[in-house]
Amino acid sequence: MNSTSYEFLTDQFTSFQREAVHLEMRDAYGTAAELPHLRAWLADDPGGTEWLEPWFATVRTATRAGKTFRRARIVSEPLSDYQRWVRELTHLFVEAGEDTRWVPRRRVSTIALPGNDFWLFDDELVIFLIFAGNGLVVDRLATTDPDAIRLCRSAFDAVWDLAIPDRDYHAQ
Repeated sequence: MNSTSYEFLTDQFTSFQREAVHLEMRDAYGTAAELPHLRAWLADDPGGTEWLEPWFATVRTATRAGKTFRRARIVSEPLSDYQRWVRELTHLFVEAGEDTRWVPRRRVSTIALPGNDFWLFDDELVIFLIFAGNGLVVDRLATTDPDAIRLCRSAFDAVWDLAIPDRDYHAQ
């Protein structure tokens, strides 16, 4: 596996051919782009969502071209503050074209999961996201290793089979 840049990851969102899948397994993240908006939400200031528009435009363009974005979120219940905030925004991701689903952590106890969140592109490239304890990304590891790709595909599919579509998910 090789460390790769943020730019390499973001390039994949426009260069994949068929499908991009994302498995999220943390209850909280701390990305630099999100933190100010999360803090505002926690202070009862819903703020705007303009900062998400570049992502939505990317998803809309890809899905109009027949490509698929799927995201599965494994979450503890009751939801963390971060996940409650994301829950309020997820309908916008779905409206842009992502198929986003939620999986209560208790449902995945018998699934073999990779050690880190990942993006899998066309079953050809996997990029693992390495986070610090505070939720900031500290590295991205890219690989085309067939064993890693099989592990990620198997884990994603197993989680997806248990996942609840965003419209039907009611957090406990």
